[in-house]
Amino acid sequence: MNEHEELKQEIYLWITKYAEKAGYKLNPDKKILDIVVDGLATNKEKYGKQYCPCRIVTLDKEQDSKIICPCAYHKDEIENDGMCHCVLFFREDWSNHSE
Repeated sequence: MNEHEELKQEIYLWITKYAEKAGYKLNPDKKILDIVVDGLATNKEKYGKQYCPCRIVTLDKEQDSKIICPCAYHKDEIENDGMCHCVLFFREDWSNHSE
């Protein structure tokens, strides 16, 4: 396993624990979940922080501190939309109505 894959594993374990503690669930679509985790790992490698892959890193330390996963916006997004913008965390009672 290369370093990137090891970092992805660490992030996956961390987001799993965070989701359980916060009362969320992770995206049930494993392919999308892997894309988001890969983006988090890539951002950590590139910028040194686990920035949300769905947000733009500006290199402004104060602005960017708001988009370190879990970002400053995720709780409101989950409450209002049932999921965060990155579709990483979902409300526990969320179900895909298109199924």
